[in-house]
Amino acid sequence: MSVQEQIEAKLIAALSPDILEVENESHLHAGHAGSPNSGESHFKIALKAESLSALPRLERYRKVHAILAEELAGPVHALSISFR
Repeated sequence: MSVQEQIEAKLIAALSPDILEVENESHLHAGHAGSPNSGESHFKIALKAESLSALPRLERYRKVHAILAEELAGPVHALSISFR
């Protein structure tokens, strides 16, 4: 399973989102310092989930980061999240 598929599966299982878009942007960062050049290190997420709607913005980020802790500790170098 690719890193993108892992991210999608974990967010779907944990949040049952109404909107989930996960975009692999690793190709845009190839060769820069800190990039592992794995092709699966930089991701952009657009997310809307009812379970997050009542939370303050910072708590939304914390929750998503907690769900993706394993990926953020390993293959994911950068993660951009926008809430809709």
